[in-house]
Amino acid sequence: MKKIALFTIIVLTVGCIKATAQKQNKKHMKKVLFVLTSHDKLGDTGEKTGFWTEEFAAPYYELADKGVIIEIATPLGGQPPIDPKSADPSSATEDTKRFDKDTELLAKLKNTQKLSEVNEGDYDAVFYPGGHGPLWDLASDKNSDALIASFYTNNKPVAFVCHSPAVLKNVKVNGEYLVKGKKVTGFSNTEEAAVGLTDVVPFLLEDALQANGAIYSKVADWHPYAVEDGLLITGQNPASSKLVAEKLLHQLNEKK
Repeated sequence: MKKIALFTIIVLTVGCIKATAQKQNKKHMKKVLFVLTSHDKLGDTGEKTGFWTEEFAAPYYELADKGVIIEIATPLGGQPPIDPKSADPSSATEDTKRFDKDTELLAKLKNTQKLSEVNEGDYDAVFYPGGHGPLWDLASDKNSDALIASFYTNNKPVAFVCHSPAVLKNVKVNGEYLVKGKKVTGFSNTEEAAVGLTDVVPFLLEDALQANGAIYSKVADWHPYAVEDGLLITGQNPASSKLVAEKLLHQLNEKK
């Protein structure tokens, strides 16, 4: 009986130690909020838009595969629209193919949180994938503006790629535009012209950033390019999405 009792105590003790270790590991795991658009209309064209699959999938897997916990929010909550052009086979990458078969992530997307209900204090960083949708909703969303400013002022990385730097348009910190004097990039005027949407979008991202005092730079159209200026990380186009995620991951790993 004594042996059984001793064995039971040992099993319970080991179980408690494992449970405690798991809790501690989870506590030390980094947590990132992804913010996606809820807008699905491409201006007055009658065509659909939304978020660009590659710009969501590549950073998502880059971070998740390294143990980062990711939660997703949208202005309206629920299923965010996917730009149908990003689902075209010509736009496919290994990450988008993985995304298409990822039933767990697809289910997660159907149940995104409302942006107005998220708390910056629950996360270590925020990441905004692009697509044309953000130009219409997130670029003028006061909840988004306040959230980005809160992350930034609390010394947490804020990351954007392709069209999503447009959401910085109205973000201010201490009365000044966040991008003023900062090195940034984002979808260029020449890339917008190349996709034939210069006269469709509500504003040109490159022009808007420069108007707010940003130090904008770019490389050749469609080439990977990401810029890091302190906590602010931006990428030029879909090909830059993994670069942005890598820079974000580096910053997260630097913060103990």
